[in-house]
Amino acid sequence: MKKTVGILRTGYIGGSLGADHGEYPEMFITMLGENRFDYRTYSVVDGEFPDAPTDCDAWIITGSKHGVYEDHAWIPPLEDFIRQLAASQQPTVGICFGHQIMAQALGGKVEKSTRGWGIGPHEYVNVRSGETVKLLAFHQDQVVELPPGAEITHRSDFCPFAGLQYSETCYSLQPHPEHTPDFVADLISERRRTVLPDDLAEQALSRLLDPNHQDEYGRKISASLDK
Repeated sequence: MKKTVGILRTGYIGGSLGADHGEYPEMFITMLGENRFDYRTYSVVDGEFPDAPTDCDAWIITGSKHGVYEDHAWIPPLEDFIRQLAASQQPTVGICFGHQIMAQALGGKVEKSTRGWGIGPHEYVNVRSGETVKLLAFHQDQVVELPPGAEITHRSDFCPFAGLQYSETCYSLQPHPEHTPDFVADLISERRRTVLPDDLAEQALSRLLDPNHQDEYGRKISASLDK
């Protein structure tokens, strides 16, 4: 019998990007495998929440254009639910905004980083294996103070707290294993010269076809949700 993965949707991509590449839930379903799990999406950004951690067998918390420190009515109940998930030992993975909101909910601190934007392929050290991995990123906010008891699993000079583990079944990543190079290229092209500095955008675009570990990390996340 398939397990059910609950997707906590924390934002919308919208516009031509969402139409061409899919919204956050669709990206994760593609990454995890359309037929591997049953999927249930909760649009927490619209105030739609599960009743309990046991409503699904495992959970994903998506990325978002929002900041975790912003004053939105849905953020405090999401933090409450994250604390329930962490206590329940239900397999849970947070990505980008999901990484940041998990850290904030569990006692850490998130800020708009003075290092600026991190976009396109970034290299991270897997602290446990010592391996350097390349994953796609798109963020300006970062975790700047660790939650009590959190273990650093991935780091870089640009993003020292890029991966955090809270328990055997509960962890998060700042980069986006669910992104494709085509999506990131279109996202950068849409935002360059307005949000993104042109030289940074050009540098990221020039490296998008470099070998990366996106598929490997997608498989790892899928396996961790199936425990």
